[in-house]
Amino acid sequence: MSVDASFAEVVTHARTRDVMMPGGAGTLVLVTLDNGHDHKLPTTLGPAGLAELGATLDAVLARPEIAAVAVTGKPYVFCVGADLKGVAALQDVDDARAMGALGHAVFGRLRAASVPTFAFVNGAVMGGGLELALHCHSRTVSSGVAAVALPETFLGLVPGWGGATIVPQLLGAERAVQLIIENPLDNNRMLHGRQAYDLGLADAIFEPADFLEQSIAWAAGVVLGTTTVDRPEPDRGAAWTSAVARGRAVADARRHGAAPAPYRALELIEAARDRTPEEGFSAEVDVLADLMMGDEFRAGVYAFDLVQRRAKRPVGAPDQALARPVAKIGIVGAGLMAGQLALLLARRLLVPVVMSDLDQVRVEHGIGYVHAEVAKLEARSQVTPDLANRLRSLVTGVVDLAGFADADLVIEAVFEELAIKEQVFADLEKIVGPTCVLATNTSALSVTAMAAGLDHPERVVGLHFFNPVAVLPLVEIVRGERTDDPTLATAFEVGKRLRKSCILVQDAPAFVVNRLLTRFLGEAAAAVDAGTPIEVVDHALRSLGLPMGPFELLGLVGPAVALHVAETLHVAFPDRFTVSPVLTRLVEAGKRSVYVDGPGRQRVVDPEVAALQTAEGSGWTAHEVRARAVRALAEEIRLMLDEGVVADVRDIDLAMLLGAGWPFHLGGIAPYLDRTGTSEEVTGNRFLAPGVASVPAT
Repeated sequence: MSVDASFAEVVTHARTRDVMMPGGAGTLVLVTLDNGHDHKLPTTLGPAGLAELGATLDAVLARPEIAAVAVTGKPYVFCVGADLKGVAALQDVDDARAMGALGHAVFGRLRAASVPTFAFVNGAVMGGGLELALHCHSRTVSSGVAAVALPETFLGLVPGWGGATIVPQLLGAERAVQLIIENPLDNNRMLHGRQAYDLGLADAIFEPADFLEQSIAWAAGVVLGTTTVDRPEPDRGAAWTSAVARGRAVADARRHGAAPAPYRALELIEAARDRTPEEGFSAEVDVLADLMMGDEFRAGVYAFDLVQRRAKRPVGAPDQALARPVAKIGIVGAGLMAGQLALLLARRLLVPVVMSDLDQVRVEHGIGYVHAEVAKLEARSQVTPDLANRLRSLVTGVVDLAGFADADLVIEAVFEELAIKEQVFADLEKIVGPTCVLATNTSALSVTAMAAGLDHPERVVGLHFFNPVAVLPLVEIVRGERTDDPTLATAFEVGKRLRKSCILVQDAPAFVVNRLLTRFLGEAAAAVDAGTPIEVVDHALRSLGLPMGPFELLGLVGPAVALHVAETLHVAFPDRFTVSPVLTRLVEAGKRSVYVDGPGRQRVVDPEVAALQTAEGSGWTAHEVRARAVRALAEEIRLMLDEGVVADVRDIDLAMLLGAGWPFHLGGIAPYLDRTGTSEEVTGNRFLAPGVASVPAT
């Protein structure tokens, strides 16, 4: 098996020790998976790790005196699956097939063992790690486990080390579809230990404090025959057919046929009804090898690496030691965005947050929003009553900006008009202390222009959050022409404490996400202005695999906000950004969405919105809509890179993944444009080197 020479596997070792089980049950050999690092580097299995585990199991199972074998993990981690970077480094389909077969061969030792085998799932378990556990005869799980999943279809693969066969045969097709299709495509949703047990993935559940001791005692009962495991036979009739059909509907709704992995997984689930395990495993290896050498998986690994690594080490961020302490925060404004910011800042930083607005009514409305949201968190047991009371006390309101005199950070969240924001900062500068950082949450306006009239423009920075603030993980940190390093470092430190992923953006109109989304929406709106029906445009662009069409996105962003950004960008780049007549009329009519509920709660275009479309003719074809949109994106990305808006195209991909919901299976926007040839057609070059987020060139 050959891998890219640049790949260096972090080998997971299989360490053994003998344990005497209680009650005279005999010797249990406990195999602990450990890569030598703490939980911050979770345990994975690459070729060397699998080989070591296989050799260890061979040696253990050859001992005639043992009564049982159990596999567990290092603290907080059982095993999170295959080493994805290693899998992505495989050079050809034969290597991919060998990798799939190796996993089955090693795990199969546990399945075929003549003594009982157990998995003691003590921590996070995903993908191949869960499949390892499923090959064991029995499983226990800790109630403290926070992550149980088979995320393969999210990344462009299938559970190919036994999961696509064992799970449906163990739990039935309905639960297999939930675990293998629905959860991964629902933003990679995880189960916790109790849910995994309730689903049937584990046979017993114990508390974390004495999990290993309880698991060993339970295993002794199984060995002695005093404890039995009851597993009901799944329904292999109509329920199986219905579950697969439901899974296909979920895949259609989330991927629109643009990604093969969930459909290949459904084929394996469907066939598991009648196949022997060995037949299922053989089919898994074939499918896995095929997908490993596909662009979707390579793009998924690229996206995963961006989110897990690059997002945690922002490029261009100053030395963290330069960050100033933030013990009190002010927010200018008390509207919806301001309320969301106040709640997040208070909850994550646990410091006083003061909101202000033009009058007491507005201030009280903002405070009321925060209190209502805290009540919801408390009702869902997401915060304790004591913490809820503390959060309510931390968020207060004032009408006079003098209340910000001792603030360390003030964020303006007022109406998107440059003159208003300039005046806010001018007023604040007279009140706050000399080290207070002044931040703007603008979505499109120039940070440099806002600070131009100040005595200390170096302390102004952009902190562009995305709506809804609590959900979307991205913050664009915008450096104005005179923003200094301590200000920037403070912004990054606040973002980190808020558990956000931050990227550094130079001060350019609409920054990254809104600039690209506006160009994308602009092409969609141009199609409608030319007479193309709204539903045709949405359908044409959803076929890219996007989570929603552009006009569905418009409803989420808000037509008024979209129009404001479009007008801002039209002033900056009139040759590429236009102001759509249909969008203008939509805002003038007070419409917040182009869709309404039709018969059977089907979403249909609002007839009043359709009437705003005055162009005659059939407009553009779906192919023309799609081609124009992707060409526009390629052009805009090239221009942004040439302008130095971000350091690297990877930051654009990261921003679109986390700020715009661009699908992981596409890898971000640049890999998609490279794969389709659009990058070279429009700009003359790929954005990424061949083999990055794509299959290596042969």
